[in-house]
Amino acid sequence: MGNRNLPQWDGTLPIRFQLEQLADEPYREFIAKLLPGTPNLLGVRLPLLRQLARQIAKEDWRTYLANAADDTFEETMLQGLVISYAKADPFELLAHTADFVPKINNWSVCDSFCAGFRLAKREPELVWDFLQPYLASEQEFHCRFGVVMLLDHYCSEQNLERIFLKMNQVRSTGYYAKMAVAWNLSMCCAVNPELALRYFKQNTLDDFTHNKALQKIVESRQIDENVKSVIRTLKRPSDFSR
Repeated sequence: MGNRNLPQWDGTLPIRFQLEQLADEPYREFIAKLLPGTPNLLGVRLPLLRQLARQIAKEDWRTYLANAADDTFEETMLQGLVISYAKADPFELLAHTADFVPKINNWSVCDSFCAGFRLAKREPELVWDFLQPYLASEQEFHCRFGVVMLLDHYCSEQNLERIFLKMNQVRSTGYYAKMAVAWNLSMCCAVNPELALRYFKQNTLDDFTHNKALQKIVESRQIDENVKSVIRTLKRPSDFSR
């Protein structure tokens, strides 16, 4: 791997050129299978993108974002990571986030961006309010962004009731939005199985999302077998087609 293990951001060189130097063809082929239909994959591993993003976030990241291109998967991913690592006024960071979310067009960029979004830890209520339009959006990846943010940063005992309420209100019919809801609910069940069981007996989810959430709970290693036994009885008579 050589220097690929220690990427060094150089503000004098085009970012596309720097990313191409880090590209790994076997990895590109691997990630292409996980992201079918995603064009322009260079094959840069996520840890290397994170290293670059941290370096950029310590420099003139505003100029970088103002000039960043969306020509490749990695260029888009890097923008999101820089925003998540940058330090600035919360409202400025949320403005950059609002500009970035429309660029999300796959689960990988969405989930990596959400996982590193540090502002949610510092300003949880401000970010919660910011997420509301995304949770209500019918656009697939706008909605997934909101749902995964709740999963990553709000999935705790004190937030379960309001998460359940928001999952009931999701209206996006996009596959990746529904799968995010199912994933979120399975994690909520791990936090408080009793509350989750009560929710699954009376939720307003569509059958696909409801059953997928149950499936993820049954597959989870974090949830007791007695809970799983009850969960299996709650499956609705529907197949898993979209």
